[in-house]
Amino acid sequence: MSNTFHGKSKKDIKNLISRPQSDINPVNPRRIIGLLDFTSLNVTDNSSTIEKICEKVNNYSFVFPDLPAFAGICVYPRLVHVVKKNLEDPTIKIASVAGGFPSSQTTTAVKTLEVREALDAGADEIDMVMPVGEFLRGNKNYIKDEIAEIKNIMADKHLKIIIESGVLSEPEMIFDASMLAIESGADFIKTSSGKEKESASPEDVYIMCHAIRDFYHDRGIMVGIKPAGGISTYKDAVIYYSIIEMILGKEWLLPENFRIGASSLANSLLSEVEGRNVDYF
Repeated sequence: MSNTFHGKSKKDIKNLISRPQSDINPVNPRRIIGLLDFTSLNVTDNSSTIEKICEKVNNYSFVFPDLPAFAGICVYPRLVHVVKKNLEDPTIKIASVAGGFPSSQTTTAVKTLEVREALDAGADEIDMVMPVGEFLRGNKNYIKDEIAEIKNIMADKHLKIIIESGVLSEPEMIFDASMLAIESGADFIKTSSGKEKESASPEDVYIMCHAIRDFYHDRGIMVGIKPAGGISTYKDAVIYYSIIEMILGKEWLLPENFRIGASSLANSLLSEVEGRNVDYF
């Protein structure tokens, strides 16, 4: 498939989507809540902090009975068992970062072992960073083989590949990284780990959506997308929601195909729904 972003800059993409952003219609925040991967990836995380998050999520349905449940909870591999033990809602997916997160600077053997351990502990989904250094070097076969090997041990569980779009300087590179991840077996492509200076941007998601659309038109396979990193307000989330609806269509606006990764977005969405300041999480 040809790269439609060859020769374009991120400024070009920003100008291209400036009008759609200005024409964005309000989106019911309830819809966005149901797409949220509530995320805790802090250096201070431990079993007690994750237990408290699970308690909050378990009580959430009683405090906000008319609102949808979150799509997932995302934690470090060694804390997956804590979520598995304490989370009461079986519809909420347990996601784990793995594979040498966030740098991806370890061996494929170590990544595979970590993914297996997270799955054995109860993870339904894995979020793994593409080895960006190898991508920049042009070592695409290494990446393709590694992703395929990881996906092979996951069977029908979702593998989300993080391309770290913020550190890829050109739209052409973002498109190529997205397509490489998709063709290698990713069920989702994700913008960012949230650990780099540059995280998600509307421009990056616009480009990634085009890769997903091209792949769908060519193969008939729907691949999901997950903006993550720096998304903290309802207005931020609406921009991403609207771009995905515009390029991919309404059938992508379901948790099976669209997630938003955030730790601070939940309170903003709840505040929007309630019409008052909510500091629940």
